[in-house]
Amino acid sequence: MLGRMSEGGPAQEPRLLDQVSRAIRVRHYSYRTEQQYVAWIGRYIRFHGCRHPRSLGGPEVSAFLTYLASDRNVAAATQNQALAALLFLYKQVLEIELPWLDQIVRSKRPKRLPVVLTRIEVRAVLGNLSGRHWLVASLLYGSGLRLLEALHLRIKDVDPGQRQLIVRDAKGMKDRVTVLPDSLVEPLRRHIAGLRASVQRKVREAIRAAEIEKPASCHTLRLRSQRTCSRQGTTYGPCRSCSGTATSARHRSTRMC
Repeated sequence: MLGRMSEGGPAQEPRLLDQVSRAIRVRHYSYRTEQQYVAWIGRYIRFHGCRHPRSLGGPEVSAFLTYLASDRNVAAATQNQALAALLFLYKQVLEIELPWLDQIVRSKRPKRLPVVLTRIEVRAVLGNLSGRHWLVASLLYGSGLRLLEALHLRIKDVDPGQRQLIVRDAKGMKDRVTVLPDSLVEPLRRHIAGLRASVQRKVREAIRAAEIEKPASCHTLRLRSQRTCSRQGTTYGPCRSCSGTATSARHRSTRMC
């Protein structure tokens, strides 16, 4: 199952979980989904004594999912998440069609009413927060963002003039536009200005710590990046050679929080 690169020999097949991660990234699923799918597939393999999933099938998938419900007492949403991970493994990675899984013991889905706070209670909660924590919580309440959507919000997705936010790659891999309350316009502007000032200050401190006498700045780093890309014949943009690291597409834009 765990393919390796042998010295002096041909490249072996990548590890199964690496194949899963690659298939997820090609389809632009969220990083959180990737972590959850890889974890569930690993548990499934260990449950069946580390046998390769190609040697397993519908009965083994049903047995694992039934075990989750009857022995581990997992919630219905958790069992559904495990099922989605295994269906992805077989259909998208192994290209195997599973039979209809009608022998699964299903977890019971509890019928609960959603928890709703009054406006007074919301004000009390926000009143006990400050700084970026207050700002994120205010975006959850005022703009209806999910937590990760608020944390991944980028400067270019904030439109104070139109009083709106653009949420990229939201649920279902769709962009959407939501409102930006008037009360958050100025706090967001101050936060963005503070981020810029903080980065500029840290870069200046790093230049002094490196004992560089040149009047360098953030802009100097950008010029250096452009020259490097130009010499290599590549289009200017985030690249590995400029940063010295493998830059993930998920972290290329400036995050706000």
